Amino acid sequence: MPMFDAKHAAAIAPNNASAYQEAILPKVSRTFALTIPQLPPALRDVVANAYLLCRIADTIEDEPAFSAEEKGRYETAFVDAVTGRIDAREFAAHIAPRLSDATSESERDLMFRLPLVLEITETFNPTQHEAIVECLRVMSQGMHDFQRVVGLQGLDTQGDMDRYCYHVAGVVGEMLTKLLIDFEPELIPQTRNLMRLAISFGQGLQMTNILKDQWEDRSHGVCWLPHDVFARYGVELRDLSAGQQDAHYADAMIELIGIAHSHLCRAVEYTLIVPARHAGFRRFCLWSIGLAVLTLRNLQDRLDFSSGTQVKVSRAAVAQTIGLTRLTDKYDPAVRFLFGAAARKLPLTPLAPEWDVPQARSAWPWRRSSPLKNARSL
Repeated sequence: MPMFDAKHAAAIAPNNASAYQEAILPKVSRTFALTIPQLPPALRDVVANAYLLCRIADTIEDEPAFSAEEKGRYETAFVDAVTGRIDAREFAAHIAPRLSDATSESERDLMFRLPLVLEITETFNPTQHEAIVECLRVMSQGMHDFQRVVGLQGLDTQGDMDRYCYHVAGVVGEMLTKLLIDFEPELIPQTRNLMRLAISFGQGLQMTNILKDQWEDRSHGVCWLPHDVFARYGVELRDLSAGQQDAHYADAMIELIGIAHSHLCRAVEYTLIVPARHAGFRRFCLWSIGLAVLTLRNLQDRLDFSSGTQVKVSRAAVAQTIGLTRLTDKYDPAVRFLFGAAARKLPLTPLAPEWDVPQARSAWPWRRSSPLKNARSL
């Protein structure tokens, strides 16, 4: 593992913060390196920068060398570094050497170059800056709260899973929506509806990732699946083993695939609210939705899978998704037809009633209550 210090930082830091941001993005996320360049130029840098900051928060929470107490302190300090309350260079120089080999070299480098990333953050307008900081606050606190209590027994209820998905993905949807509306004020009258759909959008993508990565998560001692859903089918999450799933497990998975599908339907509606002239933003959304639908199809076709690689979307399917959405992204009926055709064999599970009420952001249940309310102790 490389050693970091202030002298080393001065020697290796690029002079151009934008060049570093562009170079590091594909090293920490192939998906976002593919979708972010589709955005209008006025949104490209801010969304890329926001993603990198979210990735740093995620890196802190995933680092096995840190105790739960240390993670909490570091998450708070990270947000303080972003807001300028503490020196970002000192923070990065302190935490980067403590990251273990379990964290990728690119993520360790990103942590060390936090001051460089923040050079770009500081150029954003107040609305953009506030949206990013609020997202990081909610995400950092929520991730830490859930990480402290999650285990192989899973989350207690589907509602807990909803709250977890909100803190790691729904809040990102809210942030992106604020950035979108700042970019296109014509959408201001749609703010409440967009915010509601953005949370659902994030839920669909995150649920898909949870279902796909469940066996890798279990190898690290965690399970983000809802205990109550599997218990209804007679499945005890704590006892699950890869490659030994039965029909009861399959039934529970079908229900969850149906819930994720329902959220992705709302993600399509979110996308189509964006004016067709902003086709780049639509592609940014539709490519993610398309890959999620294809992943759900792979999961449904192979419920006996034992690794995320077995249900990973092929490069050919990715290329086909990109090509088809390029042809249809400006035409609402064509987008709906394409999504419907791709998802036609997927189950569709009705969502809980709160998803059908267009409430203000502060009225959502996971904003009112602690994510620990129903969580089991380890």
